[in-house]
Amino acid sequence: MTNQSTPRGNRLHIGLFGNRNAGKSSLINALTGQEISLVSPVAGTTTDPVYKSFELIGVGPVVFVDTAGLDDGGELGQLRVEKTRQALEKTDLAILVLTDAPDTQELNWLEAIKEKKIPTLVLLNKADLLEDPASTAQAISTQIDLPVMACSAQTGQNIPELLQAIMKLVPDDFWDRTLLGDMVGPGDLVLLVMPQDTEAPKGRLILPQVQTTRELLDKKCTVVSTTTDCLSNTLAALAHPPKLIITDANSFPQVWAQKPPESILTAFTILFAGYKGDIRTFLEGASAIEALTENSRVLIAEACSHTHNEEDIGRKKVPALLRKKAGEGLAIDHVQGNDFPQDLSPYDLVIHCGACMFNRRHVMGRIAQADRQKVPITNYGIVLAALSGILDQVAIPE
Repeated sequence: MTNQSTPRGNRLHIGLFGNRNAGKSSLINALTGQEISLVSPVAGTTTDPVYKSFELIGVGPVVFVDTAGLDDGGELGQLRVEKTRQALEKTDLAILVLTDAPDTQELNWLEAIKEKKIPTLVLLNKADLLEDPASTAQAISTQIDLPVMACSAQTGQNIPELLQAIMKLVPDDFWDRTLLGDMVGPGDLVLLVMPQDTEAPKGRLILPQVQTTRELLDKKCTVVSTTTDCLSNTLAALAHPPKLIITDANSFPQVWAQKPPESILTAFTILFAGYKGDIRTFLEGASAIEALTENSRVLIAEACSHTHNEEDIGRKKVPALLRKKAGEGLAIDHVQGNDFPQDLSPYDLVIHCGACMFNRRHVMGRIAQADRQKVPITNYGIVLAALSGILDQVAIPE
């Protein structure tokens, strides 16, 4: 049974790439033992990338990314291929599916995957239709200097071996990353200050709050939750000050003013900055805030799409604080979801959200792009701590 409890952003993303009718969808069905991807003998059945969450035995919680054919033609086909290129940015482990010796397009994609240093499996699918699949696989392997596995989604040939190969290619530290690192341990008292505003509708908690709570419980911490307006009463009710206080970055000034001297403070978005990205790069990027002027331009990138309101961090709070510091003429652009400019050179700073809905590969790809183009990049929580004048005093996960 598929385990849907693990957020997509925390799952291993396995992307399948190949020409139309190479059997990518059939391979997903063969690996999972379920009909979770639509298959058809008609080339081009899969259009936009399809994301399927699954609990893969021996591997763990994964997302299979079933992509459109690399050889899709025409104007619409090129749009589909661009969607496939975006899917590659999220891919933790790539499977290139061939049915014969690779053509130029397939070779180009393989090179792009190698450049991104994504662990890769190359499959020769539909082996049941080949006269000598072993020899064909060996010839392709010699050509591309990578092992090639002959298999058949139709007959199940080498599907168990494919699963074993996937298990071996998963990065050793993939499942080891944590939000909090060594910041707290068993028995520590942790206070979560969680504003229940319009971004956390009545009756639910947002993902960063839920995931942080779960990790604290796994670490055998004592967890107390409150809201900003109840913080003083909560602190007074505690037998001793909490070791760590975690809050929404929006509430840094209010919480800092009431924080016991012996407690350390951080934010959910700062924890996610380290979990999903490179915290040191984000800290370095924040130094660019001091150089912003009315002639500067900033890009704010949000991972998820949502309705905007007066409490919105990326659309309201951060822009207002930046313009208060740099001047009202400061230009600020926004992008959401998968939208992200290929050319970042017009910007003096990129500010990313906590990226709770993205996987780490996706965020690290954006960080690498900013680094190549020499554009500083940082994160909501770090920016708000810097603009509140407490960045050097908040706790940063290692």
